[in-house]
Amino acid sequence: MNNKKKKLSAKERNFCAAYLYFGNAFDAAKESGFDAPEKSGTELLSRDDICNEIERLFEKHLSLTDKSAVSGYERLAFGSIEGAVRLLFADDPLAEIEKGCSLFNVAEIKRPKEGALEIKFFDRLKALEKLEAHSSCSRNGTSDFYNAIVGGIADRDISDNEGQEDV
Repeated sequence: MNNKKKKLSAKERNFCAAYLYFGNAFDAAKESGFDAPEKSGTELLSRDDICNEIERLFEKHLSLTDKSAVSGYERLAFGSIEGAVRLLFADDPLAEIEKGCSLFNVAEIKRPKEGALEIKFFDRLKALEKLEAHSSCSRNGTSDFYNAIVGGIADRDISDNEGQEDV
């Protein structure tokens, strides 16, 4: 095993990113342009520096995804419904939409046969519940979602390697 401390090449960094995307070494090595992807992928995953980079990228991705989800739930729970109200009372609803009114909190818009506009909003209480659940996960350490993803990746690696022959 070659675990010398060195800077990763662009091809190796691409492999790390592709590994997160595809979830297996063969496809990641193939996508990154390595010759003999079966062998290269396995060799790359045996290196500590590659594994550390994959873990770093994975943590960064989870952090960004987590922040995005929290931001979305905050907008649903505390966001303004002004755009939807303006749309409801507008003479020309399409023109109001083209002006760029925010409809983030809107779950559904209908126009029944009577001609009125019917707007259904996302449930603010459910968004608050999700924020509370996230907050309690943050206080207790890692979330079940994170643990499930890590476990799934480990299981996938084991099953990917079972079907390969040593050459």
